[in-house]
Amino acid sequence: MRIVLVGPPGAGKGTQATRLAEKLRIPHISTGDLFRANISRQTELGKLAKSYMDAGNLVPDEVTIAMAKDRMEQPDAEGGFLLDGFPRNVSQAEALDELLETEGITLDAVLDLEAPEGEVVKRIAGRRICRNDSAHVFHVSYKQPAKEGVCDVCGGELYQRDDDSEETVRTRLEVYHTQTEPIIDYYKSQGLVVTINAMGPVDEVTQRALEALKRESADK
Repeated sequence: MRIVLVGPPGAGKGTQATRLAEKLRIPHISTGDLFRANISRQTELGKLAKSYMDAGNLVPDEVTIAMAKDRMEQPDAEGGFLLDGFPRNVSQAEALDELLETEGITLDAVLDLEAPEGEVVKRIAGRRICRNDSAHVFHVSYKQPAKEGVCDVCGGELYQRDDDSEETVRTRLEVYHTQTEPIIDYYKSQGLVVTINAMGPVDEVTQRALEALKRESADK
Protein backbone atom coordinates (compact mmCIF):
# COMPACT_ATOMS: atom_id res chain seq x y z
CA MET A 1 0.00 0.00 0.00
CA ARG A 2 1.00 3.59 -0.64
CA ILE A 3 -0.16 5.78 2.22
CA VAL A 4 0.18 9.39 3.35
CA LEU A 5 -0.23 9.99 7.09
CA VAL A 6 -1.35 13.41 8.30
CA GLY A 7 -2.39 14.84 11.63
CA PRO A 8 -1.69 17.75 13.98
CA PRO A 9 1.28 17.85 16.35
CA GLY A 10 0.51 15.67 19.36
CA ALA A 11 -1.86 13.30 17.54
CA GLY A 12 0.68 10.47 17.78
CA LYS A 13 1.59 10.54 14.12
CA GLY A 14 5.20 9.41 14.55
CA THR A 15 4.23 6.50 16.79
CA GLN A 16 1.45 5.34 14.49
CA ALA A 17 3.62 5.74 11.38
CA THR A 18 6.24 3.38 12.81
CA ARG A 19 3.67 0.83 13.96
CA LEU A 20 1.61 0.86 10.77
CA ALA A 21 4.65 0.59 8.51
CA GLU A 22 5.81 -2.45 10.51
CA LYS A 23 2.37 -4.10 10.40
CA LEU A 24 1.99 -3.45 6.67
CA ARG A 25 5.62 -4.36 5.92
CA ILE A 26 6.32 -1.17 4.01
CA PRO A 27 9.03 1.44 4.66
CA HIS A 28 8.23 4.40 6.89
CA ILE A 29 9.47 7.46 5.00
CA SER A 30 9.80 10.38 7.39
CA THR A 31 10.79 13.85 6.22
CA GLY A 32 12.94 14.29 9.31
CA ASP A 33 14.77 11.03 8.65
CA LEU A 34 15.28 11.99 5.00
CA PHE A 35 16.92 15.27 5.97
CA ARG A 36 19.13 13.69 8.60
CA ALA A 37 20.19 10.84 6.28
CA ASN A 38 21.03 13.13 3.36
CA ILE A 39 22.92 15.58 5.55
CA SER A 40 24.79 12.77 7.33
CA ARG A 41 25.80 11.16 4.01
CA GLN A 42 26.65 14.59 2.59
CA THR A 43 24.65 13.99 -0.56
CA GLU A 44 24.19 16.91 -2.94
CA LEU A 45 20.63 17.30 -1.70
CA GLY A 46 21.83 17.10 1.89
CA LYS A 47 24.44 19.80 1.33
CA LEU A 48 21.83 22.00 -0.34
CA ALA A 49 19.34 21.50 2.48
CA LYS A 50 22.01 22.22 5.11
CA SER A 51 22.96 25.47 3.40
CA TYR A 52 19.40 26.74 3.82
CA MET A 53 19.12 25.45 7.38
CA ASP A 54 22.44 26.97 8.43
CA ALA A 55 21.25 30.32 7.11
CA GLY A 56 18.09 30.00 9.20
CA ASN A 57 15.86 29.60 6.13
CA LEU A 58 13.21 27.03 5.28
CA VAL A 59 14.33 24.31 2.89
CA PRO A 60 12.52 24.92 -0.44
CA ASP A 61 9.80 22.50 -1.51
CA GLU A 62 11.78 21.35 -4.53
CA VAL A 63 14.61 20.06 -2.31
CA THR A 64 12.22 18.16 -0.03
CA ILE A 65 10.41 16.75 -3.06
CA ALA A 66 13.68 15.60 -4.63
CA MET A 67 14.67 13.81 -1.41
CA ALA A 68 11.29 12.09 -1.20
CA LYS A 69 11.47 11.07 -4.86
CA ASP A 70 14.92 9.54 -4.36
CA ARG A 71 13.72 7.59 -1.31
CA MET A 72 10.56 6.31 -2.97
CA GLU A 73 12.65 4.98 -5.85
CA GLN A 74 14.64 2.67 -3.55
CA PRO A 75 13.99 -1.10 -3.97
CA ASP A 76 12.33 -1.54 -0.57
CA ALA A 77 9.61 0.95 -1.55
CA GLU A 78 8.57 -0.86 -4.73
CA GLY A 79 5.70 -2.60 -2.95
CA GLY A 80 4.51 0.49 -1.11
CA PHE A 81 5.45 3.09 1.49
CA LEU A 82 4.08 5.23 4.28
CA LEU A 83 4.86 8.93 3.98
CA ASP A 84 5.11 10.86 7.25
CA GLY A 85 5.67 14.63 7.10
CA PHE A 86 5.41 14.76 3.33
CA PRO A 87 3.52 16.27 1.63
CA ARG A 88 3.36 19.21 4.05
CA ASN A 89 1.35 21.57 1.85
CA VAL A 90 -0.83 21.50 -1.26
CA SER A 91 2.01 22.33 -3.66
CA GLN A 92 3.95 19.32 -2.33
CA ALA A 93 0.81 17.17 -2.66
CA GLU A 94 0.47 18.22 -6.28
CA ALA A 95 4.14 17.47 -6.89
CA LEU A 96 3.72 14.03 -5.30
CA ASP A 97 0.79 13.28 -7.61
CA GLU A 98 2.94 14.21 -10.60
CA LEU A 99 5.79 11.99 -9.38
CA LEU A 100 3.51 9.01 -8.89
CA GLU A 101 1.76 9.58 -12.21
CA THR A 102 5.08 9.38 -14.09
CA GLU A 103 5.60 5.96 -12.45
CA GLY A 104 2.07 4.84 -13.28
CA ILE A 105 1.11 4.41 -9.62
CA THR A 106 -1.34 6.10 -7.24
CA LEU A 107 -1.87 6.56 -3.53
CA ASP A 108 -4.13 4.03 -1.83
CA ALA A 109 -5.16 6.17 1.14
CA VAL A 110 -4.50 9.31 3.15
CA LEU A 111 -4.88 8.58 6.86
CA ASP A 112 -6.01 11.65 8.79
CA LEU A 113 -5.40 11.29 12.54
CA GLU A 114 -7.88 13.47 14.39
CA ALA A 115 -7.51 14.72 17.96
CA PRO A 116 -9.23 17.64 19.75
CA GLU A 117 -6.99 20.70 19.90
CA GLY A 118 -7.29 20.96 23.66
CA GLU A 119 -6.11 17.37 24.05
CA VAL A 120 -3.21 17.96 21.68
CA VAL A 121 -2.04 20.95 23.72
CA LYS A 122 -2.42 18.94 26.95
CA ARG A 123 -0.44 16.00 25.52
CA ILE A 124 2.52 18.06 24.39
CA ALA A 125 2.64 20.79 27.05
CA GLY A 126 2.49 18.16 29.79
CA ARG A 127 5.59 16.27 28.62
CA ARG A 128 8.66 16.26 30.82
CA ILE A 129 12.01 14.99 29.52
CA CYS A 130 14.99 13.68 31.50
CA ARG A 131 18.09 15.85 31.11
CA ASN A 132 20.30 12.75 31.29
CA ASP A 133 18.46 10.76 28.62
CA SER A 134 15.81 12.21 26.31
CA ALA A 135 14.36 8.71 25.83
CA HIS A 136 13.04 8.92 29.40
CA VAL A 137 9.75 10.77 28.93
CA PHE A 138 7.10 11.47 31.56
CA HIS A 139 3.85 13.42 31.63
CA VAL A 140 2.24 15.55 34.31
CA SER A 141 -1.13 13.83 33.74
CA TYR A 142 -0.58 10.49 32.00
CA LYS A 143 2.78 9.24 33.25
CA GLN A 144 3.78 10.93 36.47
CA PRO A 145 7.17 10.13 38.02
CA ALA A 146 7.24 8.75 41.54
CA LYS A 147 8.89 11.97 42.70
CA GLU A 148 7.93 15.23 41.01
CA GLY A 149 10.68 16.56 38.76
CA VAL A 150 12.87 13.44 39.08
CA CYS A 151 13.33 10.68 36.48
CA ASP A 152 12.24 7.25 37.76
CA VAL A 153 14.89 5.55 35.62
CA CYS A 154 18.11 7.40 36.43
CA GLY A 155 17.26 10.13 38.91
CA GLY A 156 17.94 12.89 36.42
CA GLU A 157 16.12 16.21 36.42
CA LEU A 158 12.89 16.36 34.41
CA TYR A 159 12.26 19.51 32.39
CA GLN A 160 9.91 20.92 29.76
CA ARG A 161 11.49 21.55 26.37
CA ASP A 162 11.06 25.04 24.96
CA ASP A 163 9.13 23.70 21.96
CA ASP A 164 6.73 21.89 24.32
CA SER A 165 5.46 25.08 25.97
CA GLU A 166 1.76 25.81 25.47
CA GLU A 167 2.50 28.98 23.50
CA THR A 168 4.83 27.14 21.12
CA VAL A 169 2.39 24.25 20.73
CA ARG A 170 -0.40 26.63 19.75
CA THR A 171 1.91 28.29 17.22
CA ARG A 172 2.75 24.86 15.75
CA LEU A 173 -0.96 24.06 15.53
CA GLU A 174 -1.61 27.33 13.70
CA VAL A 175 1.09 26.45 11.19
CA TYR A 176 -0.52 23.03 10.75
CA HIS A 177 -3.97 24.55 10.21
CA THR A 178 -2.77 27.07 7.63
CA GLN A 179 -0.18 25.00 5.74
CA THR A 180 -0.85 21.27 6.11
CA GLU A 181 -4.55 20.89 6.86
CA PRO A 182 -5.57 22.12 3.37
CA ILE A 183 -4.09 18.93 1.88
CA ILE A 184 -6.91 17.00 3.57
CA ASP A 185 -9.48 18.78 1.39
CA TYR A 186 -7.17 18.30 -1.60
CA TYR A 187 -7.13 14.54 -1.07
CA LYS A 188 -10.83 14.39 -0.14
CA SER A 189 -11.59 15.56 -3.66
CA GLN A 190 -9.79 12.40 -4.82
CA GLY A 191 -11.72 10.17 -2.41
CA LEU A 192 -8.56 9.14 -0.57
CA VAL A 193 -9.04 10.46 2.97
CA VAL A 194 -9.70 7.99 5.79
CA THR A 195 -10.29 9.73 9.11
CA ILE A 196 -9.06 7.98 12.26
CA ASN A 197 -9.89 8.90 15.86
CA ALA A 198 -6.43 9.30 17.40
CA MET A 199 -7.70 9.28 20.98
CA GLY A 200 -7.24 6.32 23.29
CA PRO A 201 -4.57 3.65 23.82
CA VAL A 202 -1.89 3.41 21.12
CA ASP A 203 -2.81 -0.20 20.25
CA GLU A 204 -6.45 0.73 19.74
CA VAL A 205 -5.58 3.61 17.41
CA THR A 206 -3.32 1.31 15.38
CA GLN A 207 -6.08 -1.28 15.10
CA ARG A 208 -8.61 1.36 14.01
CA ALA A 209 -6.22 2.49 11.27
CA LEU A 210 -5.54 -1.05 10.05
CA GLU A 211 -9.26 -1.90 9.94
CA ALA A 212 -10.03 1.33 8.09
CA LEU A 213 -7.30 0.61 5.54
CA LYS A 214 -8.66 -2.91 5.06
CA ARG A 215 -12.15 -1.52 4.39
CA GLU A 216 -10.74 1.10 2.05
CA SER A 217 -8.83 -1.54 0.11
CA ALA A 218 -11.89 -3.78 -0.12
CA ASP A 219 -14.01 -0.93 -1.49
CA LYS A 220 -11.63 -0.31 -4.41
